[in-house]
Amino acid sequence: MFHGQTVGLLSRTPDNRINVFEYDKSWLTNGFSITPLELPLKSGVFIAKPQPFYGNFGVFEDSLPDGYGRYLLHKVLLNRGINDSELSSLDRLALVGDNGMGALTYSPSLYLEQEENVSDFDRLQEIALEVLKEQQDKDAGLLLYNSGNSGGAKPKAVFSDAEGHWLVKFRHTYDPKDIGLQEARYNETARKSGIVVPDFRLINDRYFASRRFDFDHNGNRIHTATAGGLMCLSLHEPFLDYSNLFALTGYLTGSREDIEQMYRRMIFNYLTENKDDHCKNFSFYVIWDNDSMDWKWRLAPAYDLTLCSEGYNGEHATSVNGTGQPRLSDFIAAGKKIKLPENRCREMIEEVRSGCTELIRYDIRK
Repeated sequence: MFHGQTVGLLSRTPDNRINVFEYDKSWLTNGFSITPLELPLKSGVFIAKPQPFYGNFGVFEDSLPDGYGRYLLHKVLLNRGINDSELSSLDRLALVGDNGMGALTYSPSLYLEQEENVSDFDRLQEIALEVLKEQQDKDAGLLLYNSGNSGGAKPKAVFSDAEGHWLVKFRHTYDPKDIGLQEARYNETARKSGIVVPDFRLINDRYFASRRFDFDHNGNRIHTATAGGLMCLSLHEPFLDYSNLFALTGYLTGSREDIEQMYRRMIFNYLTENKDDHCKNFSFYVIWDNDSMDWKWRLAPAYDLTLCSEGYNGEHATSVNGTGQPRLSDFIAAGKKIKLPENRCREMIEEVRSGCTELIRYDIRK
């Protein structure tokens, strides 16, 4: 469902191994493709690939909690005597129901025990560390409910106030105590470098909170999808190149502005050693465009910008021009592949470098 309207029907093949999907007839007339590469807006039954999502479509995999959220779900179901490894992706989507990220909702829903909304973030941080350290799991359901089924490895919670809808992050067991301050610093520096980031703030001087970009100014949900979901790529197999992200951005948005935004993120992530630049840390969303009177894809604001020097075997999740140790010529070559003039590439490289001088850990070599 999307804003109460049926998008389509998701089911299983007779052997119960692969998902199949068909758009609703009314959606074909008035809607948009929820993932253009995998599910173009046309009639007929689509059959998911067996891998990498074990028979699920990438866009629906985006709706499922991963990392921290999946860990919590495992704990909650285990406490109820349920082996979550036996659940199908349809079972998991039913558990998400209308409490996921983005605008897609799933019906019929399967609700776990209702939990309370918690606004005491110090309490949530303390409980999250206890559960992650395996000191207790009785509060796993409380954490899962407040996380809004969000993805990623770090503990999170969603909340709303008079200023809008927010996602707040907590410290993991391996994080330094000032991780929130660090992420705020990275986001402020990214903004100075010409990169669009959501509004953000520090709560209790320690918890980083960013405005959710899957809500519009009127509080309506916006359909979003990660690059991994759109290209049906798993973050567990990092073989993405920024050239792929540029091509996807151009194909979806047709926007020079969005392509240049993605280019700036490439430069920023390498300069500041944010090696966690995997396929789920880039997203796109769909909005109604009054000029064309049609739905339009745009690049979502940048998120998960922080120091990550470990990466994947010491390298970035996403390479530049086929290498994890790029030189200046590689950054320029990556831009020229998508018709960015060399002088414009050099100009953006210098703009980003000038904006993040204090955070540079890997300067682009000639």
